[in-house]
Amino acid sequence: MKSEFNLRTVNVTRYIIPLREGGSLPALAEADDDFKYVLKFKGAGHGVKALIAELIGGEIARALKLRMPELVYANLDEAFGRSEGDEEIQDLLQGSQGLNLAMHFLSGAINFDPVVTTVDPLSSSQIVWLDAYITNVDRTFRNTNMLIWHKELWLIDHGACLYFHHSWTNWEKHAQSPFALIKDHVLLPQASQLTEVDAAFKVILTDQILTDIVNLIPEDWLQWEDTEESPEELRSIYLQFLITRLKHSEIFIKEAQDAREKLI
Repeated sequence: MKSEFNLRTVNVTRYIIPLREGGSLPALAEADDDFKYVLKFKGAGHGVKALIAELIGGEIARALKLRMPELVYANLDEAFGRSEGDEEIQDLLQGSQGLNLAMHFLSGAINFDPVVTTVDPLSSSQIVWLDAYITNVDRTFRNTNMLIWHKELWLIDHGACLYFHHSWTNWEKHAQSPFALIKDHVLLPQASQLTEVDAAFKVILTDQILTDIVNLIPEDWLQWEDTEESPEELRSIYLQFLITRLKHSEIFIKEAQDAREKLI
């Protein structure tokens, strides 16, 4: 059966500007399809694991019909960046040759401000559910990682989710654990429909859909130096983590509901 999840591959043609300071140094870049993208580099910070998290988190959001800019594989040629004047950026580009990940740039979008914009209970519950499921630590008042584009709410930046893979031990325990950091979620106060959303989303996220999403991980992102597991074994663990966590969703739902009660 053909998967409905397919990412295009583009070739990066121009590095425009770094988007913010920090370990990951994402950049605004242009590709050979003439579109602009927010480019995430495998040579930065947490390396390919951040790209894997971005890919899985973003495509799960898309499967749940939440608004997500298109993700694409972004190929960096070995000659790319040689003319870059900033030595740190040149090192980053040289260390990121091959496949990286990029997100379609939403030109004119503004950062979501919870003081200015109120999100309805259903949408809030859907986003809180997603972030509790994928253990996304980055959707707080300090860093909402949401944009308003054409008066609609869009989700961005899931590179900090699935943080169990940074230690890669006891994944079964992590899969069945609550997500205590959900208490800091920017939309938690409005998330009054978590039980209903949980029931609906568990129907959508079939084993096949999760398999198709995990199978999007490029083989060369699974060549880890700090593990003896093969790419196939690593891919299997990601899938089993997602399936197990979904099967035990009542654990992270209760944590979110308890945290919400303390806020309201």
